[in-house]
Amino acid sequence: MDTLAERWARLEPHMTLVGPDDDRPRPTVILFHGCGGLRDHLPLYAQAARAAGWRACIVDSYTPRDISHMAALAFVCTGMILRGGERSGDVLAAIHGLSQRPEVDGSRLALAGWSHGGWSIMEAMSLDPDPFGAAGLRDAEACDLSGVRAVWLAYAYVGFAAFNRMRPWRHCPRVLAVTARRDHLTTVRNAEQVNAMIRDCGAEVETWIAEGTHSFDEPMNAPPMRYDAALAEEARRRFVALLEDVA
Repeated sequence: MDTLAERWARLEPHMTLVGPDDDRPRPTVILFHGCGGLRDHLPLYAQAARAAGWRACIVDSYTPRDISHMAALAFVCTGMILRGGERSGDVLAAIHGLSQRPEVDGSRLALAGWSHGGWSIMEAMSLDPDPFGAAGLRDAEACDLSGVRAVWLAYAYVGFAAFNRMRPWRHCPRVLAVTARRDHLTTVRNAEQVNAMIRDCGAEVETWIAEGTHSFDEPMNAPPMRYDAALAEEARRRFVALLEDVA
């Protein structure tokens, strides 16, 4: 079990921070990969954020844990290890750690998660931080969420293993929730119920039902998942529009 500082010390050497070539504090979006790990689409979103004047931090949750790509597919994607509740500690630690960096404006942060990464963000937003050991952290309550202005949820995992998907959020920033029409991991109805719950917490929630499969924006085809270049471009456009709206 870590403190926020200890968890960030494990993650920081394996994160990638991109942004404009200056050292002044800028709004920053923190990106959390899906269960397959770091894939080729996340740097495209990071560069899109950079072009909009933001910094973007891609957090690698696997290398610090010695989880290989094959192990991730076999054990994380099947829910055997590192479920969203545990990984939510990475979300809190990244918020805590990045907010202290001089080139990051800790009062203007956004969180972005794809599939398992979205699940982890939702767990962090709904976490009761008071119990000792929440999210695998000894001091989860020390993470200040007030600087989080927006959340991007790309086909977030809201299936049967996401036990807390209907738990109210304790911090309610603006949300853009992307649901894939042909997602094999959830129905549109289930995703819309979760989005309605977040909206009832007081968050401004925009939804987009993309006419594709789970991981439609990732350049690969692994049936039933299929890449759609046009939808991927539209997703990045909406991602940037969210950042610009809250900047």
